[in-house]
Amino acid sequence: MEIIPAIDIIDGKCVRLTEGDYQQKKIYNENPLEVALQFESAGIKRLHLVDLDGAKAGKVTNWKVLETIANHTQLVIDFGGGIKTANDVSTVLNAGARYATVGSVAAKQKDLFIEWLHRFGVDKFLLGADVKNGYITINGWLNTTEFPVQQFMENYMQLGVQQIFCTDVSKDGRLEGPSLELYQSLLNALPHLHLIASGGISSVDDLLQLQQIGCSGAIVGKAIYENKISLNQLVQFN
Repeated sequence: MEIIPAIDIIDGKCVRLTEGDYQQKKIYNENPLEVALQFESAGIKRLHLVDLDGAKAGKVTNWKVLETIANHTQLVIDFGGGIKTANDVSTVLNAGARYATVGSVAAKQKDLFIEWLHRFGVDKFLLGADVKNGYITINGWLNTTEFPVQQFMENYMQLGVQQIFCTDVSKDGRLEGPSLELYQSLLNALPHLHLIASGGISSVDDLLQLQQIGCSGAIVGKAIYENKISLNQLVQFN
């Protein structure tokens, strides 16, 4: 199972939210590059970079942070938040992301996302499935759709999308454990799913359970910053 630390960006700083609430913001480091270098020096290979300003504004905002990290590390970076146009996808990929992370557009504008898959290649995207009570939620978790998460994933897997990460919004940032039942049901229904778990991970035990049920990866954020899991403990999974 691949461990993917998360850096969430607001105003160019490394922060974490609780349950996606911008009012519940905590700044962990003024310099995201410093954090990324710590991950890399510990042996981490990937990075999940989230432009929270972009998610809220509906346009990529912190791409310079991405560019800086990509230029100064060898990390394989996925970048999301505010990707709404083909130009945004180009900006993100040109700034050094291996994957453009897309969620809201895939849920709301399926034809547009399919167009991107053809234009840039399915291997350039990490599909984000943010979930609230079993349904996809979009726009930085501000709006819940009528799409059941399993159907959403299945539709895009049929189009060749390889990697999907799933965040249970109710768990995110709470350090109360991941949505094991949700992930287990998705993996049972979609045996070929390359599922990356996200949200609520608070301990190495959580990671072991995710590995045991068949998750291909896990995005870890707050647990690192709150010293619940050490970087040395994360490296053993890679």
